[in-house]
Amino acid sequence: MVSKKTEKADLEKKKGVFLQIGLVIVLAIILVAFEWTSRPNTLNTLGELADLDLTEEIIPITRQQEIKPPPPPAPPKVTEVLNIVEDDVQIEDELIIEDAEADQQMQIDIIEFSEEEEVVEEEVFFIVEDMPSFQGKGQEGFREWIAQNLRYPEIAAENGISGKVYVQFAVNSKGEVVDAMVVRGVDPALDKEAIRVVMSSPKWEPGKQRGKPVKVQFTFPINFVLQ
Repeated sequence: MVSKKTEKADLEKKKGVFLQIGLVIVLAIILVAFEWTSRPNTLNTLGELADLDLTEEIIPITRQQEIKPPPPPAPPKVTEVLNIVEDDVQIEDELIIEDAEADQQMQIDIIEFSEEEEVVEEEVFFIVEDMPSFQGKGQEGFREWIAQNLRYPEIAAENGISGKVYVQFAVNSKGEVVDAMVVRGVDPALDKEAIRVVMSSPKWEPGKQRGKPVKVQFTFPINFVLQ
């Protein structure tokens, strides 16, 4: 059977051209589809950015200026006042120099200055080679003298106060009783009387250390007994 189609109507020869045209159309449709799906997002994003205030507040950088203290005021100028004195004015403040030449009739008073004697504190001993002795009788003689010269205070006697008062004193190198003090008392009246009777003691024979008189300290009890 003979085909009645002409060569111009035969589409087999143009099959490749149609295929290329179809591919181009499909590719164009795909591109349009991609542009269509991504375009609204781009527009929306630009719209959001347009609504935002993109202007940032620029804070100026300021530096604190150093405040210098004002300069001190200049000191006031002191003007010297000169008193002009005329030549014929008499000045009363004149220095009068008397004649200091000495003659045979002039008397000169000589003032003598007495030097004060330096008091040298003696070294105090408690035990020495030769102990002080009261009128050659020792401490027993001093005890007898105390008993003869002791005066019992009336206020202490009225109140029935009695006891033993311990008095500390020293016999210096001259045999004098010095530095009397109560180390253990009973009553103010009895303590005062004990100090009085000790300090009124006559001179002792001073104690000696290596043959030299020295100061020796004692602690002596004085017994107050009511009779």
